[in-house]
Amino acid sequence: MPKKPAPAKVEGNRHREAPFLEERERYLRHCAESGATPGSLCIKRNELIWIARLLPATASEGVGISVLNEIVRKRASMHTGVTTAYRMIVAARPWLRFLGWWREPAVTLTFQDDLDSYIKWMRDERGFTTSTVGQWQSKTRQFLQWCVDSDRRLNDLQPNDIDAYFIQNASRWGRVSMKGVTGALRVYLRYAATQGLCDSRLATALRSPRVYTQESLPCAPGWTDV
Repeated sequence: MPKKPAPAKVEGNRHREAPFLEERERYLRHCAESGATPGSLCIKRNELIWIARLLPATASEGVGISVLNEIVRKRASMHTGVTTAYRMIVAARPWLRFLGWWREPAVTLTFQDDLDSYIKWMRDERGFTTSTVGQWQSKTRQFLQWCVDSDRRLNDLQPNDIDAYFIQNASRWGRVSMKGVTGALRVYLRYAATQGLCDSRLATALRSPRVYTQESLPCAPGWTDV
């Protein structure tokens, strides 16, 4: 009687044979480098296998909430666990945002025109990758929405306002995440200053946190080694 493949071997095959392998591995490496634990990486990997199988082949052209809801519905029809839908959404949106494939719901925002101009500048004038544009768009959008919610005008911002934003989010961000947000906002504020939207001193006031040499080392073998 032939031997059954080891569970780890089966899991590795499922990972390698599912669609969008390169995109999934790139995101998982990013998560590992950002400090994700081996356990959380395993959960993400398994959820992404299901998501990748249900994504349309045209996913790189953009995935909106209606497509994601349909993926969740199909997955839930195969697995009726109480947390199935929640786990899929939590896994899918960050991955799609990382790839620059996620399409936010169309909501008219007071800063949307300025944000659109910034995105165009990143893409067309600076030639940033789709992944970078998507990540920095998300971080900048969150910051601008915070300005609106806290009744702060961009052209009135002072360094202590920037400090307030980071202090408010300190409990959610580790050093690596905070360094990423700092870098994204520094580029945006430099751009905004050239457009006369804010004080040119804001960008220079931003300081990245110290990230230790071994902090981003992966805590588990690479996915191709599993």
